[in-house]
Amino acid sequence: MALIETEEASKRLARAIASDISIFYDEKVTEGIRNDTLFDVLAEEIAEGENLYKSRVAPGIQNGNHFYKALVDVLIVPKGTVPSRMW
Repeated sequence: MALIETEEASKRLARAIASDISIFYDEKVTEGIRNDTLFDVLAEEIAEGENLYKSRVAPGIQNGNHFYKALVDVLIVPKGTVPSRMW
């Protein structure tokens, strides 16, 4: 399989991975936001997602932090109503 070579495609992949994490681990996402421990609670899932992202995207495109921006946009922003010290 060819590596992703465009920023747009890498952003789409990052959002798809973040979306999968959000869907499959919704309770952990909510718990992590509530307790301000999101990246600790989901450390294993995020590492797995990041490894998948890096295995599919050309190294020069990875430098844009698209994966972590997608985590914020997909995991954190939609949970803005969850009581948390984050806000």
